[in-house]
Amino acid sequence: MYGSWKRQAMRAGAPGVALALLTAGCGAADGGPAPAASDGQAPSGRPQPVTSTSSFWVDPHTNAARQLAAYTSAGDSRNAALIRKIAEQPVGEWIGGPSPEAAVRGYTESAARSGRRALLVLYNIPHRDCGQFSRGGAPDADAYRGWVDQVARGIGERPTAVVLEPDAILHLVDGCTPQEFHESRYALLKGAVERLKRQSTTKVYVDAGNAGWRSPEALDEPLRRAGIQSADGFAVNVSNFQTTQASREFGQRLSAKVGGKHFVIDTSRNGNGPYTEGDPAENWCNPPGRSLGERPTTDTGGGAVDAYVWVKRPGESDGPCRGGPPAGAWWPEYALGLAGNTR
Repeated sequence: MYGSWKRQAMRAGAPGVALALLTAGCGAADGGPAPAASDGQAPSGRPQPVTSTSSFWVDPHTNAARQLAAYTSAGDSRNAALIRKIAEQPVGEWIGGPSPEAAVRGYTESAARSGRRALLVLYNIPHRDCGQFSRGGAPDADAYRGWVDQVARGIGERPTAVVLEPDAILHLVDGCTPQEFHESRYALLKGAVERLKRQSTTKVYVDAGNAGWRSPEALDEPLRRAGIQSADGFAVNVSNFQTTQASREFGQRLSAKVGGKHFVIDTSRNGNGPYTEGDPAENWCNPPGRSLGERPTTDTGGGAVDAYVWVKRPGESDGPCRGGPPAGAWWPEYALGLAGNTR
């Protein structure tokens, strides 16, 4: 799988495949609210080269990148070195808002010019997040279908990986989303997979929870109803803290139930595993003492794991808990903690 990803990126981009660029949800079911989604404005400016070897594009305009520039300008070499651990790695570009086409085109064009693959997280399903910290989404089914079509047009034929709608299936399974919306949501997810897969170099991974939530048996039929057969696979541990080993085992069991589909693992904040103290119902929200996990890579040791990815953007809040700012807002103190706890 890695070979095909890299070949597609090289076909779409200019020379410089060996060089990355400077970079810089969810409810309790899968680990915390999303980063703030794109407002439809495409990125601008010229990225600066760094040493990342990931095959994914590193956005030079993330909050972490701006923080790194601020620390560097202030001569704060200690904190700059810590934030660099985040800023130089590729992270997911969370896409929401009513008009995503320009932003998606900007991201994917920037990635293609650098010979890299863009990583997009689509987060706009109607009745999103059950009214919790990341509530919102498209106003209705027709609006969502049109929105996905805009995303697909923005991607074009540029190499892109898409993580589709964190928590959307889980909130059907756990009953958080009212029953009256279930059939429509399954149809929307299935339609989104099919529309995105019309783009020949786009890989689609449907969100499928985490190893600490429920067993794979709870997700087999829901994933099928959501179109997993047409997708490239599924994503696990999005915005969560389960270890990579636990996530691999969970994903392998689920893969066996859905026709051997491959999967990606969010390793953005799982270096120290999940937080186990205090109220378990709140352990997904800005837990203390966590650390960065494995850097994004497609070199995962083979098997059904296509990539380790940073879907959640480290340093962006899960929500207004434990002294944090609103969901998706940059929280430099938390970012420094994640980096400082990382060996």
